[in-house]
This record gives sequence, C-alpha cells and structure tokens, in this order.
Amino acid sequence: MKDATMPIYSPDRHTCAPSYVKLTKQPIAGGTYRPLANDEDSNACAPSALSGHHSSKLYTQKSAIHATSDNTSIFISGAGTLPCLLEMVSSGSVSKAEIDNNEQIASSELQPHQPAEQPLNQVVSVCKRAAHATAKTLSTAGHTAVKATKVTGHAIHTAATAVKNAWHTFINFKAVQLIIKFFRKAYGPWKKRMRFSYAFYAIVFTLLTSAEVIFLQWGVYSEPEYVEDSEVDYTTQILQSVAGQTTRFVSQMWLEQKYQFLLNFIGIGLIYLALVFVLNRFWIATVIFGAAMTAYGVANSIKMGLRNEPILPSDLSFVSNGNGGSLLSFIPKDQQALVNGAITVLIWFSCACLLLFVLDGRRRFIHCSWKHPSSNAKNIIGTSSRALAAILSIVLLVSYTWNLNIPGAWSYTLATNLGYKPVPWNTYEDAKSNGPATTFQSLVRVKAMDKPSEYSKKTMEKIAARYTKEANKINTSRANILTDSTVILILSESFSDPLRVPGISFDIDPMPNIRALKDVTTSGLMLSPGYGGGTANIEYQSLTGMNLANFNDQLISPYQQLVPSQKNVYTFNQIWNDACQAQCSYAFHPYLKNFYLRDSNYKKFGFKYFRTIDSKPALKYQDHIDAGYVSDASAYQNVIDQLNQSDGESQFIQLVTMQNHLPYGDYYTNNEFKEADTSTGLDENEEVQIDTYAKGISYTDQATATFLDQLNMIEQPITVIFYGDHLPGIYASAAKYKENQLTLHESDYFIWSNSSSSSAGSKLSPEESDYSSSNFFMASAAEHMDAKVTPFLALLTEVHQSVPAAGRFASTDADWGTGSTSYLDSSGQLIKKKNLSSEAKQLLEDYRLIQYDQTAGKGYLSENWFNRVP
Repeated sequence: MKDATMPIYSPDRHTCAPSYVKLTKQPIAGGTYRPLANDEDSNACAPSALSGHHSSKLYTQKSAIHATSDNTSIFISGAGTLPCLLEMVSSGSVSKAEIDNNEQIASSELQPHQPAEQPLNQVVSVCKRAAHATAKTLSTAGHTAVKATKVTGHAIHTAATAVKNAWHTFINFKAVQLIIKFFRKAYGPWKKRMRFSYAFYAIVFTLLTSAEVIFLQWGVYSEPEYVEDSEVDYTTQILQSVAGQTTRFVSQMWLEQKYQFLLNFIGIGLIYLALVFVLNRFWIATVIFGAAMTAYGVANSIKMGLRNEPILPSDLSFVSNGNGGSLLSFIPKDQQALVNGAITVLIWFSCACLLLFVLDGRRRFIHCSWKHPSSNAKNIIGTSSRALAAILSIVLLVSYTWNLNIPGAWSYTLATNLGYKPVPWNTYEDAKSNGPATTFQSLVRVKAMDKPSEYSKKTMEKIAARYTKEANKINTSRANILTDSTVILILSESFSDPLRVPGISFDIDPMPNIRALKDVTTSGLMLSPGYGGGTANIEYQSLTGMNLANFNDQLISPYQQLVPSQKNVYTFNQIWNDACQAQCSYAFHPYLKNFYLRDSNYKKFGFKYFRTIDSKPALKYQDHIDAGYVSDASAYQNVIDQLNQSDGESQFIQLVTMQNHLPYGDYYTNNEFKEADTSTGLDENEEVQIDTYAKGISYTDQATATFLDQLNMIEQPITVIFYGDHLPGIYASAAKYKENQLTLHESDYFIWSNSSSSSAGSKLSPEESDYSSSNFFMASAAEHMDAKVTPFLALLTEVHQSVPAAGRFASTDADWGTGSTSYLDSSGQLIKKKNLSSEAKQLLEDYRLIQYDQTAGKGYLSENWFNRVP
C-alpha cells in the first residue's frame, strides 16, 4: 500500500522528459496531446513516468499544458486514452471521478461543428502580432535615438576639440604667455591684498550719510529775491542764500543747541546700516544707499519748488502703480540741469565704489558661511552674528520710524530731545525746520482720527435723530428732488483768477466769460487747503463732504492713506445710485487712471466706470492744444457724449480736468498774454510761467462757455458745480509775503443750472455763497436747486451757515485757529475758533463725530439711513 501511494524518486523517471522539439501544429479536433519526445512508446504515458514532472510544462503539438498539482487531470484525445487513464488510476495518480469528468469533456469537445477554442486562439494571435509590432517600433525608435545621440556627441566632441586646439594655439603666443606669467606672479600678492578696516568703513559711513543729509536739506531751500531798490548788506544776502541756510542747519548744533541735523543723520543712517547688515556687502550697500538718497533728494527739491511740499510716503503709490515714467514729464526745464548733474555724480560714485569693492580683500562685512555654518566655531559665531545683525537692524529701523509721530514713544522722545517740533499740517515748514528725512519718516504711520471720548452707538443715534429732524424741517420748504436733475461736478485743474494775486496784472482779462457768469449765478471763492498741489484732497472733500481739518494732522492724503483701507466709503454720487437702483454715476479724467489711486478708489465710491487716457476703453476725445495736456474742450466733449447716451436718465458725472496742470513752459504757439503782461517785480522764469498759465485759463474760459451753451440745448435738468482745486505754485514773488498767504489759498467756483432746470438763474445770497469749502459744495448745490436733503446734507448746510469756510492749509499763524485749521466768516475774514458761537462749536463737534463714525469708527450712522433723503 505504501508503494502504491507514495511516489518513488529515481533518475530513470526523467527518461520521459520532453526533448523540446517543435512539431508541426495539428488541428485541435481529433488531435492527441502527447509529450514531445522522440520515443513514441505508449509507456511514456505511464503514471509512473509522469509522477516525476509535477509543476512542469508539457510541450505538445498544440501548446504548453500547465500542471499545477498532483491531482491535475490530463486530457488525451483519441486512441489509447482510456488505457493510459486506467493505468494512472491503478497507480493512484488519477481518481475515477476525474476520469469520468474527462470523458464528459472529451465527448463534448469532439462534437462536430463546435470549434470552441478557435476564437480564443484568434484573439491570442492578434495580441501576439500587436505586441510584436509594438516591440519592433520601440526597438526602431531606440536605435534611432541612440544613433542621434552618438552623432550629437560626436559633433560636440569635434567642436570641443576645435575650441581646445584654438585655445592652446592662442595661449602659446609669446605675448599671451608673457601676460599669463605676469598674472601668475601677481596672483600671489593679489590674493594677499589688504582688507579694508572697519574704521575705514565707519569713516565712509559717516561722510556719505552726512553728505546726503546736507544734500536733502539743500533741496528744501530756495534763493531769496530782493526788490531792486532794497538795501540788503552782503552778509545778510549770504546768510539768507541756500548755502547760508544749509550751513545754519548744520551749525545750529553748536550755536543754538538744535540737533535736527543729527536727527536726520540717525534717520537715514539706520537705513544705510540695515542695507549693510542685510546685504553683508559694504560697498554694494553703499552704492544702493547713495543712489537712492540722491534720487530722493533731487525729487524732493523739484517737488518743493513746484508745490511747496516735500516728498511724502503717500507719493510712493505713484511709482508702485507704474506711473514713475509719467512723473518725469512734470520736471520743469529749469530743473533739468539738476537732474543731469545728479546722474553724472551717481555714475562716478558708482564707479568709485566698484573699484573699492575690487580692491577690498574683505568680501563680507561680517564673516559667515551659509554652506558650512557649523563646521567650526568661527563659522558658528560669524553666521549667527550676521543673521542677528540683519534682524536687529531692520527691527530698529522699523521701530524708529513707526513711533516717530507717537507722543511718549521712544523715538518720539529721542527726536524731541534733539529739537524736533513737528508741524505736520504744514509739511513745507516741517521739512525746512526738521529736515525732509524726518518729515518723511514721521508720516509713514498715520492714524486718521483719534476716537472721541463721547463716541458711542447711543451718541450717534442721538445725532442721527437730531439731523433727521433738521432735514425734515429744511425739506418742508423745498420743492425739488435732488436726483431729478443730473449733477456734473467739475474739478478744473489749478483754475483761479490770476488777477487776484498781488502784483499780477494784464491788459486783457483771461476769464471774461466765467467772470460774467459768476455775477448771475451762485458763486464765490473756495478756501483751498493746497497751493501748487493737493488736487486729490480737495476732490475728496467735494465727493464725501468730509473736511481734512477734522483728521489728524499726519493724514496728508486721504486718497492714498485712508480710502484704500476702508471697506465702505460714502460719496454723494451714491445718492443717484440709490435713486436709479443701479450705478448711475460716471467719472472722467484726461490723464492716467492710477494717479492718486483713483482707479481703485472710484470703484469703492460706486462709479459705474472711470474713463481716462489709459483706461479700456479710453476717453474718446483726447485733443491737445499745442504741447500741453488734453484740452478742457476735449474733456467737456466726453461729458456731452455721456449725456447724449443717457436717454434722459438723471445721473452724477465727475470730471477732473488736466489742461492747466504744471509745468508751465512756454508751449502755446500764439500767446497774447506775453504782450499783455503788465506785472512788476517778476523774474524771467516766473513771468514765463504766469503768461503760459494765463493763456491756459483763457482757453478754459472759452471752452467752459461753449460747454454750458451745449448743456442749455439739452432738454433735461442739469446743474454744474465748477471749481478750481488750488492756485498754481508759480507766484514766487507773492508767496514771499505772509499777508498774501490767504489769497494764495482762494480759488474760484460757481454753481449753475441749465435752462431746462427749475433752478435756472438761481443765485444764493452773498452770505451763503461768497466763501465756501469744497466739502460744502453738495449742500450748496441742493440749496441752489431748492432740493430736499439727507440728514448729512442738513448738517453740512447748518455748519456752512455758521462757519462759511474751514480748511487745513499751510499756516504758522496761531491766531488762525488751532494752528492747523483756518476759519473764515461770511466776509472772508479769518476768525479764531474760540470766538465762534456756542452753536457753531456744537455743530463742529457733531461734524467731527460724524466724520469719525464714517471714516475710522464703526459706521453706526449707516444703520440709520443718515445719507438718504428721509
């Protein structure tokens, strides 16, 4: 029994192993599966012979048969099948059940007309052919790639060999060998060249920083002008000259114990130090610092001459918004020499620093190794010191700048101990007394308004109720709705009457049409916070009703310092948007859209679109007069087109013109004002600028008259609010005298309605209109139109009646109010805040609370419909 069940392993069992000879394929029907061996003896099928080939492949005439276990059945079709199986059963290799199963399979597969395995064989054959074709394709591609690689490699090798041979030929020249020998001999001493000492670095640091402070201060001053008959001794002339004033700024450290020079040295020295520690390359940091400070000094000098204002942090938005190139167009011709000279100096300075960088054996200001920072103690200490110095220098610079205008902070205390007396409401005077670098750094961090002690939701609800009641009172006597008319708000760049400036006279009137118009419609003079600049500030006041005088003195430009951080900004055009339940307000400006961030700000204001010369689409009309900017006539034509497209729908249109913007070179071809100028005491440059400006005002006067005639032909009510934002900064002779300061801050304005308006021909009383501020224009327009008002407009109406004009502008006269805000009565006289009535003081206090709530507070009034008609 044991012999019958257990297989016996012996060498003779391999006598039935197949010879692996490929035989001719036979058809499956009626075929016989048998081992591929030369011996055809039937004994080859004996179980004793097969028992030694478990788990082996049996190669037959058809295909391999895989045996996976001892119990795997084997099917052999045809004669001799049964004897073999019986013999296998008797040996115990195959069971009877398996034999019966195989007989059933054999009988089923031998049935005629049912070739079951033929489709499977076709699929297998197709797959084999596809695999073979794919393999062949890949093989061909591989051979091609290898061949291409070999060809490329050969070409590179050939080229490299040619270059190498050429190089060897070149260096074998006798002259070249002499040069090589020279440098080989010089390399040793060059490698051992001296490292400049830290004491030398300190000397360069001190001299360069001092030079930049002096250059910045030099750019603040201007040469004094004297009347021809005046007797001024030579010593006085020297002391009052630019050189004399600059020398005094430095020497006052010893003569007057005022250390503003040292304060500016610290301010920009921290910038220099941070560059050195961050870059860790002294000479590279020196080039960057010198170039940046020189460019800043030149720009500051030009702006001081044009606008009586230094460079401010908010001005950097011009450059960051891609307008740096356009700023160059504002450089007057008489300042071009300064620009060219500065460029020349910077070129030589950079070359000198480059030479010193090459000669200096010290490559790093502080030794460090970023690749191997912990390889030795020297690298550990050096790398740690370098990182720590960079971090601390940045922290110190930021901390100093961030706290310079915060009373009680460490840098503010340090600055005041050195003689710092901030005058933020007058940046011109602040820069002259404290230095432009200190002025700039003190305005980096700005807080719009301090929270009033009485500010709360309950307080604001009381104010809302008070002025809602006042609005209802005003509205009972008014018949019209503000949004039934189209309102066009026109800021005419630098427009003002030059004949009002002391010392300026012409034989002909530059603005006869507007002068005549002012006699028959609501008009007067506007108190402007700017002189020579500040357009966006006056524009902000007219659109929002807010007054810069209520903000902290450090807030110089709301468009750049406040509006970008506000989520919701209220402007008067939104009254029209609410009325039409859409965006019914449009803005136009014939210049660049990003100046003063107007593009992004106007979106917050709710204007449907803003068209400029670089918007998409751009302004349709962009004609120029000679070499000037886009003319006012073209700017007006864009507004006319918008009105024609409105289908009679009321809308709000904002237009800021550009024609009379500085500079005022002699660019008008036919300027009759050159011959008509009868002014006295002007130098040649001042006279040229004034004559050019007067010609521009004449063009504006004619274009405005034509524009109003066109509006009269439109059969829908239209009201125009027209005002000049500020006077141009070209009246150097008049600006020398303090008594002319108020006059230089008064521009012209008028409010006019076309013939289709019920308010056509209206004119407010002189007490209500002779003097105003741009923040009161919308309230005055509502009164002119006999239109109902919102609670906010009711407040502005009340404030305007009590304080006709208020503004923060360049004034050092403490009698003018708080030192930063000036107030005018109905006759245009300056009044002190303490002399105002208790009612006026209460109105101003309510005004301040409302402005805080809408700009820096929690916006409680937005929940009370404060800006909508009751």
